[in-house]
Amino acid sequence: MRFKFLLTLLLAVFTFTLTAQITQKDVLFTLDDESVSASEFLRVYNKNLDLVQDESQKNVDAYLELFTNYKLKIKEAIALGLNEKPSYLKELATYKKQLAKNYITNSKVTEALVAEAYKHTVTEVNADHILIRIDDNAAPQDTLIAYNKLIKLRERALKEGFESVRKDVHNGKTIFGEQLGYFSSFKMVYAFESMAYNTEVNAISKPFRTRFGYHIVKINDKRKSRGERTVAHIMVLNKAEDALASKEEERIKEIYNKLKQGEAFESLAKQFSEDKNSAAKGGELAPFSSGEIRAIEFENTAFNLQNVNDISKPFKTDYGWHIVKLLNKKLIPDFEILKPELIEKVKRDERSKLIDKALVNTLKAKYKVNSTLPNLNYFVSILNANYYNGNWRLPENFKGNQTLVKIGDEALTNNDFGVYLTKTMRNKTDNVGSLETLIANKYDSFLSKKLIKYQEDNLEFENEDYANIVTEYRDGLLLFDLMENTIWNTAKSDSTAIAVFYNQNKTNYKKLKRIDGVVASSAKRKTLRKVTKLLKQGVGLDSIKKVVNSSDKVGVIFTTGIMDKNHQALPKGFNFIEGVSKIHKYNDAFVVVKVNQVLPEEQKTLGEAKGHVISDYQKNKEENWISDLRKKYTVNLNKDVLQKVKNQLNK
Repeated sequence: MRFKFLLTLLLAVFTFTLTAQITQKDVLFTLDDESVSASEFLRVYNKNLDLVQDESQKNVDAYLELFTNYKLKIKEAIALGLNEKPSYLKELATYKKQLAKNYITNSKVTEALVAEAYKHTVTEVNADHILIRIDDNAAPQDTLIAYNKLIKLRERALKEGFESVRKDVHNGKTIFGEQLGYFSSFKMVYAFESMAYNTEVNAISKPFRTRFGYHIVKINDKRKSRGERTVAHIMVLNKAEDALASKEEERIKEIYNKLKQGEAFESLAKQFSEDKNSAAKGGELAPFSSGEIRAIEFENTAFNLQNVNDISKPFKTDYGWHIVKLLNKKLIPDFEILKPELIEKVKRDERSKLIDKALVNTLKAKYKVNSTLPNLNYFVSILNANYYNGNWRLPENFKGNQTLVKIGDEALTNNDFGVYLTKTMRNKTDNVGSLETLIANKYDSFLSKKLIKYQEDNLEFENEDYANIVTEYRDGLLLFDLMENTIWNTAKSDSTAIAVFYNQNKTNYKKLKRIDGVVASSAKRKTLRKVTKLLKQGVGLDSIKKVVNSSDKVGVIFTTGIMDKNHQALPKGFNFIEGVSKIHKYNDAFVVVKVNQVLPEEQKTLGEAKGHVISDYQKNKEENWISDLRKKYTVNLNKDVLQKVKNQLNK
């Protein structure tokens, strides 16, 4: 899903839940001659209440202002004709089609497949298989040969052992004998997954077909899935910025030695972990399951930790060096929690074909379409060998106006099916079977597509929820186009205006006061007293490390470079004065800072502050634009209805 789609949702996803007290007749305000109902405002407010993080926006009056601005923008977009742009109409049609997928399905079949998927999710299967490769559209005689050959291989495997036969027949071209290891749901094609889970441990399945060919599968083991882990980590990035920290392996080992000395994992993560997103939380990461971590070394290390509070040895991934601590472990989530995710996976998986078949049968009944094939002999008679090479054309005397089938109140003619035949020539399935079989298969496919298309076209009249969301998409897409053309793009390209804005607001764009210095961190105040003394004497850091650290014991870790008041290593409220500071207690440890130089606050150039300047410029421009819209369109608020809204919300 693209960013634009997500932004549209954030801008315009509302639910339509009417209330008992406010009626559709209650007009909250008007924009010129356009009425905006109180019920619409209520459903927008209630829907977005949980999404609003700014408490001030939960105030009804404040939210009303936002809502009014939103309506003003939509009115302006229509006035500018953005709703008639071909690109807008095309994109709206795409969204409608995508959205319709959530409403056009067979729920009973979906529920059954989702329940099965969960059953497979909580169990992992270890399997080997033998595959005889054949094309998905191979001729019947070829599939029979492969099937019979696999029957004989299965008989051999039952006598000689599966492993022996697997190794013997594998050639990597037409026959594959492979060890697959452990897998769970959605890791294999559905036909293979289904057979694997329905075959007992140590048993060999009968031959079965997937799109790759014919298989037999041997089940070696079934076990509970590994579930979910919550861990914390300390990370040292592969690319360090200062010379002292350039040896990543040495630094991670120093931290590990401090752990072995009994220092707290969370404290060391806060001090030294270079994963900025987790460091402040003591290194804690969000819970994850198998396959959700990009670095397999990290995932395996996390799952190999057995007991809560176990800590790994340092290990390396493509991202850097890590030490991992196990905080929590649990099994696969309950079905109801995992259900939404499983539904989406089922719809994308081969299982969707079963759902589609059930849907077509449902739509046939709904729109009173006869399940019996119509007389297709006419199409068999006009087809010839040219169809297989893509050169067939409808005859000049084609009887295109005759009705072939009716869906609801729409009649599909011979011409509709004839056009479909010409558009789908040279499909892989075209060379399989007789002309009668070909035409029957084409008709089934044609009818399925037309049934779904008919429901899509009528969904706004059949499903109120779908109709409401489509309306929201329309407004959301209009708003996106309007903001992009009016504010975002012009703000980025208007370099002269941005420069003027920067010069008018220079005081907002400055570099903070900084220091060029060294921060020494230790768990022991006594050790830092020694370091403080050596720093005041001007002893170099390498020499100090030799005094306070050893190969098996790390007393102090140093951080050097340019740092402002927000730097991770500096105590909060640290006073920027040149020289060696007092010892501070910070992050459950102790630090001392040697300030070599205090760098004063500096004015940022436009180039240095450009991102911030553009953001502020856009905000300022939008505020002025909204002010102009309020002058262009007359807003009349019905205060009595507003009070009714407030009374209802306060109950």
